[in-house]
Amino acid sequence: MRLALILLAIGLLAWGCRDTVERALIYFPIRELAGSPASLGLTYREVWFLAEDGVRLHGWLIPGPRPTTLFWFHGNAGNISHRLDNIREIHDRLGIGVFIFDYRGYGRSDGTPTEAGLYRDARAAREALVESLGVPSRQIVYFGRSLGAAVAVDLAQTHPPPGLILESPFLSARAMANRTLPGSGLLLKTRFDSLAKIGRLRTALLVLHGEADEVVPHEHGRRLFEAASGPKAFYTIPGARHNDTYLVGGREYWEAWRNFLDRLTSSPLPSGER
Repeated sequence: MRLALILLAIGLLAWGCRDTVERALIYFPIRELAGSPASLGLTYREVWFLAEDGVRLHGWLIPGPRPTTLFWFHGNAGNISHRLDNIREIHDRLGIGVFIFDYRGYGRSDGTPTEAGLYRDARAAREALVESLGVPSRQIVYFGRSLGAAVAVDLAQTHPPPGLILESPFLSARAMANRTLPGSGLLLKTRFDSLAKIGRLRTALLVLHGEADEVVPHEHGRRLFEAASGPKAFYTIPGARHNDTYLVGGREYWEAWRNFLDRLTSSPLPSGER
């Protein structure tokens, strides 16, 4: 049944329904928010801003006791409210602020998701964070998970942060399609080609990837790490799948985060891995 659906989708792509089918294959937004930071006892600020094409976007800023703010690019499913438990863990364990926003078509953000649209949303979110919310760019660390890693890598080309954290990143949309059905990636217009971009980045990098990731192979994270310039570090999360990294990572997982963030404010991160 699964193979039949995949073949049907591939046929529709080839037939000419490309934009609609690609969106259905790549993006899984949910409009209704399941909660807010306040429901977990976190102080936060509601943020509204406009992308350069006029699309109205929504996000949250959760301040932390440390000056660093994590600029979060989430994955392709749900919305920002489905990251609340993860936000609380990062806020409480690391003491940093978090700014997370919904791409167009997700949560309370208007519009329809596309690759170009998500890149516009990222630029607008950064401008809102720096200009409207007054967070100094030197205190902003990008964090991208899964699809969000590709968005973070793209933004880091033109607006390099002091540090970039990628969790469960994939090489490209085509590589992911080819993993399901070899050759099918050639039919995609959508690229999200992090492998082609990451070698041009000049920022400290931490890549985290679950050892048992069933969605994005561990090899994808490893190859991105190898293609990047230093300073950089790689951490394999033992036993972790795609969506449980922060739940099963344990002390060593959070130590990888803490070491990276601490080194950003002290000395350059040495190239290596754990």
